[in-house]
Amino acid sequence: MKKVRIAQLSCGAEYSGVQKEIYEAAESVGAEVFFPDIALADVERAVKKFGLDVKSADLKLMIARALALVEGKVEADGVFIGTCFRCAEAAIVRNELRRYIPENSKLSVVSYSFTERTTAGTLLTRMEALTTIARRRALLAREEQTGITMGVDSGSSTTKAVVMKDNEIVGTGWHPTTEVIKSAESAVSDALEMAGLAREDIQAIGTTGYGRFLIGKHLGAELIQEELTVNSKGAVYLAGHQRGAATVIDIGGMDNKAISVIDGIPGTFTMGGICAGASGRFLEMTAKRLGVDITELGPLAMKGMGKNVPMNSYCIVFGTQSLVNALAAGSSPADVAAAACHSVAEQVFEQQLQEVDIKEPVIMVGGTSLIEGLVYAMGQLLQTEVVVPPNSQYIGAVGSALLASGFIKGE
Repeated sequence: MKKVRIAQLSCGAEYSGVQKEIYEAAESVGAEVFFPDIALADVERAVKKFGLDVKSADLKLMIARALALVEGKVEADGVFIGTCFRCAEAAIVRNELRRYIPENSKLSVVSYSFTERTTAGTLLTRMEALTTIARRRALLAREEQTGITMGVDSGSSTTKAVVMKDNEIVGTGWHPTTEVIKSAESAVSDALEMAGLAREDIQAIGTTGYGRFLIGKHLGAELIQEELTVNSKGAVYLAGHQRGAATVIDIGGMDNKAISVIDGIPGTFTMGGICAGASGRFLEMTAKRLGVDITELGPLAMKGMGKNVPMNSYCIVFGTQSLVNALAAGSSPADVAAAACHSVAEQVFEQQLQEVDIKEPVIMVGGTSLIEGLVYAMGQLLQTEVVVPPNSQYIGAVGSALLASGFIKGE
């Protein structure tokens, strides 16, 4: 299979020991990373044209390479933009380039702020998504599910399964992720029972999520695909917005994803988070501390005033300490719930949403999208109405089932 060519625009990766990890991540998904060749005169012209008066020679080189890609002087299948998280000037350049390239070309972009501890494993899903977009653009353009297919999303917190038939969801299953295969089997069994179908009725299976490879092998899946592209497709499908621009936000149990989507295909995307304090895990801990079920946290937060409670959830330990201190000081459970929701939304806004262009509609998916206090807080920060489509908690499973129908014989 021909390798996907990913153009790297970066500053500092070779000095911090990260470059080897970037190469390794790309190699593991059948891609090759290369640095676009340009002349010195191209650098001077590009910097002048772009209008950013940067001091670093490496950053000037990044700008020139970006311009060469946009002008078609260098061919690539995708673009990886990475800079050191410590450099403010590099952050500005990274932010401008990740916006400039998709707006002026059809190249998909992933941007990343790396540290000396960044590993190939950290970069794997991002590289996999870039290669998926390059290799499966026609599949990602699919707008309707056909036949009888099943999607399984093996996430860090929960495992979801969906059975679809002729473009409709006919069965769902949802179980906590404990033993990966056992949880998947339970979710699949429930989805099939609701659909009134047997395993042999399924014509194609798709898997995604952290356990996608293990579950995919176990189920004999036709499609095993990372969650960035799958969730993008599932989100716009459920929201009925497969044409045009959209922004997808998925706040998960371990990490968060922000994806700028054009016609159902990711344009720019990012994932991660500083700590679990910015994830659904923190909200689970908040609910437990308040003595309510996680399903009750959203309505409780809607009754409170988050600004009344100082909240630090940059670290899950300090966030928990903030909860304890607030309750000990007499804050109401409703105010604490609202503060927790606002804190998580604020972190996603600061960490992930600065890396993508926010274009309406903003679609929120995943299990946390059912927490209305969190959805409200995100809408307040973005100053827009956030769309939560039906079955949003099954986003990865739906996307997998939809795309898997492309593997049915005769399709």
